[in-house]
Amino acid sequence: MSGRDLERGSAKGAAGGGGYNQTAYYANARGDSDSQWTSWLVPAIVVANVAVFIATMYVNNCPRNNVELEGGCVARFLGRLSFQPLRENPLFGPSSDTLQKMGALVWYKVVHGNQGWRLITCMWLHAGVIHLLANMLSLVFIGIRLEQQFGFVRLGAIYLISGFGGSILSSLFLQNNISVGASGAVFGLLGAMLSELITNWTIYTNKAAALFTLLFIVAINLAVGILPHVDNFAHIGGFLTGFLLGFILLVRPQFGWVDRRYRPADSRVKSKHMGYQYVLWLIALVLLIAGFVVASIMLFRGENANDHCSWCHYLSCVPTSRWKCNN
Repeated sequence: MSGRDLERGSAKGAAGGGGYNQTAYYANARGDSDSQWTSWLVPAIVVANVAVFIATMYVNNCPRNNVELEGGCVARFLGRLSFQPLRENPLFGPSSDTLQKMGALVWYKVVHGNQGWRLITCMWLHAGVIHLLANMLSLVFIGIRLEQQFGFVRLGAIYLISGFGGSILSSLFLQNNISVGASGAVFGLLGAMLSELITNWTIYTNKAAALFTLLFIVAINLAVGILPHVDNFAHIGGFLTGFLLGFILLVRPQFGWVDRRYRPADSRVKSKHMGYQYVLWLIALVLLIAGFVVASIMLFRGENANDHCSWCHYLSCVPTSRWKCNN
């Protein structure tokens, strides 16, 4: 893998987030006898990513396609699943050409080759075993908790839409590299956790500790993204998308709504949600739609977002005496 290629890093660690006062209370809102859904979508996504990686290595077929390659294939005992030489790909994975063949995000092919599907397929590809493990561990730690609390439909929607949002922002700013990885989607789940804490603020215990923990995790992971060869724009795009989706999809009813029929008429809760939750829902919906419309128009017009923001490239890589940035 050349120095121009980008991997999407991982959101390491998950915030438990302070805990709810009334877990069983909200289980009753769904009519469940158990307080949580069983998580099956997150494990299924992990299995799908692993399967796609194996298929990618099968197509890569290092022993056959790189006979004269200096250094030789790594782990040749794996046969056609062996990895590219570490000089080309230090993450133990396929070549850049194979990733492009399998659907990696390539700006020119998306805009000028009518291959918009790459905005989706790239989130199912990984640059190597290390890249895959980092993203899947992050997905398990973050995603299972959200799926148990809110179900597979909302979890799946946030995951896919956030990954798509990360791909769009990446294409707008990084147009000379290829990009792969699920971290835009994973960062979307992290963003949704933060907005879920904010919009359901009144039902949390240890609010300050939960907020600080989440902000710390977000800051650390975004800081890692300023290292070279990491697609931090995919992280940022996924995080912002998930953050807005959390206000829309992860709203919980206020206390007293579920058991209102058993309360005296003069003490019944008249509204399912609190006023500020409706306001946040509306603002998030408008911003999400507007953001996708504007970004999509800019992308398919072939615009480079760096022309509109001269300093934004530092969000993805900050040059130092030890490394250079080739954005």
